[in-house]
Amino acid sequence: MKIIVGLGNPTRDYEGTRHNVGFSVIYNISDKYNINVDTKKHKALIGKGIIEGEKVILAMPQTYMNLSGESVRELVDYYKCDPEDIIVIYDDISLDVGKLRIRAKGSAGGHNGIKNIIAHLGTQEFPRIKVGVGEKPPRMDLADYVLGHFSKEEQPIIREGADKACDAVALMIKEDIATAMNKFN
Repeated sequence: MKIIVGLGNPTRDYEGTRHNVGFSVIYNISDKYNINVDTKKHKALIGKGIIEGEKVILAMPQTYMNLSGESVRELVDYYKCDPEDIIVIYDDISLDVGKLRIRAKGSAGGHNGIKNIIAHLGTQEFPRIKVGVGEKPPRMDLADYVLGHFSKEEQPIIREGADKACDAVALMIKEDIATAMNKFN
């Protein structure tokens, strides 16, 4: 079993923001594999289904970004999964809009949601897919930037990036993380 976690903030106020790219990818996966993500459990909205013959849990923590680890910890404990069986999908300001970077492990790199997951799991060793949201403009507050929306020009690019992230998840499940890294990084 794999737990696929998309990071973001709950409520309509945050829909479509840079920080909610993880949720956008979960919606794509949900649509592609016909998995309803509408059950409230483990401080998240979750859905159960099959991807590439593997049972999966899709999850969107509802704790707000900075407390994502609370939900991830509950999911790991309840489903008795190892951190290596999680795939966390989230925004990255150091990547161009729509670009992907897949990693098997790593530091939080300044991302508070990942920092909280690492704190709750006690390890940095869990797979993740970073989806680029572009670099913050100079003199702009980081929070304002990541909680802002994509420009009209960026929207088709980020949709394509979310589609690629969906394909990357399937490849990570069907093959392995190295294959996905070779194809998408």
